Amino acid sequence: MAPFTILDSDGPYASSKFIIALLVLVAYFIFGVVRNLFFHPLSKIPGPPAWSASRLPFIWSLLRGTLIHDVEKLHRKYGPVLRIAPDEVTFAGEEAYQDIFQIRPDGKQFLKDAVWWETQPGLPETILSAINPDAHSHIRKIFAPAFTPRALRDQEPILQRYINLLVERLRDQIVVGPERKSARVDLVPWLNFTTFDIIGDLGFGDSFDCLQNSRYHPWTKLLFSSVKAATWVASARFYPLVEFLLMKCIPPSLMKTQTDHYNRIANKVQQRLNFEVQRPDILSDVLKDGKETLPIGEVNSTFMILTTGGSETTATLVSGTLNYLVQCPQKLSKLTREIRSRFQNDSEITLDALRDLPYLNAVINEGFRMCPPVPWVLPRRVPEGGGAVCGVWLPERTPVSIQAYTMSRDPTYFHSPSSFEPERWLPEASTNPQSPFFKDRRGAVQPFSVGPRNCLGQHIAMAEIRLMLSKLVRTFDFEVIEEAKVKWEDLRVFLLLEKKPIEVNIKLSEVA
Repeated sequence: MAPFTILDSDGPYASSKFIIALLVLVAYFIFGVVRNLFFHPLSKIPGPPAWSASRLPFIWSLLRGTLIHDVEKLHRKYGPVLRIAPDEVTFAGEEAYQDIFQIRPDGKQFLKDAVWWETQPGLPETILSAINPDAHSHIRKIFAPAFTPRALRDQEPILQRYINLLVERLRDQIVVGPERKSARVDLVPWLNFTTFDIIGDLGFGDSFDCLQNSRYHPWTKLLFSSVKAATWVASARFYPLVEFLLMKCIPPSLMKTQTDHYNRIANKVQQRLNFEVQRPDILSDVLKDGKETLPIGEVNSTFMILTTGGSETTATLVSGTLNYLVQCPQKLSKLTREIRSRFQNDSEITLDALRDLPYLNAVINEGFRMCPPVPWVLPRRVPEGGGAVCGVWLPERTPVSIQAYTMSRDPTYFHSPSSFEPERWLPEASTNPQSPFFKDRRGAVQPFSVGPRNCLGQHIAMAEIRLMLSKLVRTFDFEVIEEAKVKWEDLRVFLLLEKKPIEVNIKLSEVA
């Protein structure tokens, strides 16, 4: 009986300790909620009580991939200044670009939030993860010459080669007989093949051969999954204990995958460094007198970022734009007429010739508005001493962000904001008071961001987009497949957009 007596005597005591601990936790949680709602420095900022009281609703929305859609709905309810977590504010106002991204008169900058940008342990800094302005400026200065319009002129043959191969591979999908036949194709993988092959060649002098083999390289599949996994890592960083446990629980096989990914980059960079023949690519400008101007680790890490950022985002924009075009036959027809009347054959389609085509550029700008490649603009932190964004004063270290997706669909910013209307970007729309788009606030669309950290690769991205759209619509007639329509607004976002198949019918055009 003794063992049972001991258990009986300890039972109430153990239960009491558990109850006390539970009450302390509940009291601590309640205290935090009350503080966040009524006594926090941001308590006057409008926002839903649940999101203002705890970070958990934000994290749940992020992990579900619905954050940009949920925040858009909240902005509609609470206004352009929105509290989305106890310590974080987001803005759906055009002025926020100037206030957050540009250098202030006092020289202080809104630095990147380390929760999202801090380099993974064991990896060198990159052009994206370098939070310190001097470190970022140093890396950017070295890479910048490879991304100028002058460099692009030398790189154009590389772009043309892979986009011509894209057209050739799509031709192969069509069985040509006595009559012109059509083929049902998913555009998403083909566009991804193209942008990955281009960045592989420009970055390492070595294509991934996705187009050549008509399939994804195993490495590219890894890139897609790693971006999605990054949302879990970022979510855990809001709770240091959770992050500690998560990092301890990561299986060795997954850690090895990350190491293998980095090593693949390092090997490709080293192979390119060993080239004896000079070629017009990105690394040719990173080298000086045959030697790296950055520590090799930073070169490797930056190229690891460029491989994703320089391919996935461009493919997303072209996928989304074509998705809207095939569902708006009149717009597609107008673009097709402009391209086919201007170019008698594909060899005439050059970057110089495309630069000033009004409707092509209008279509691209509307594509950026409707399907931004990076829908969630990651936060910066208010500098020491505090600062104002859109006229709202915020304490130092407050995370702040800009909701480009929300602004693009705001009826106070754009006429018919949910409709794909390239006409809003034509010159006459901004000069003719009778145009329904005259009052559109086009400055709210900043796909390449602004300020000292704007997108370094924007000239290459625009070149790829113009070439792909123009060569595709000149060569093929596109038709929508009703049962396969994709509603872009329904796609989920995990830092980058999770694309679904965009299936269309294509056939060779009469001029092809």
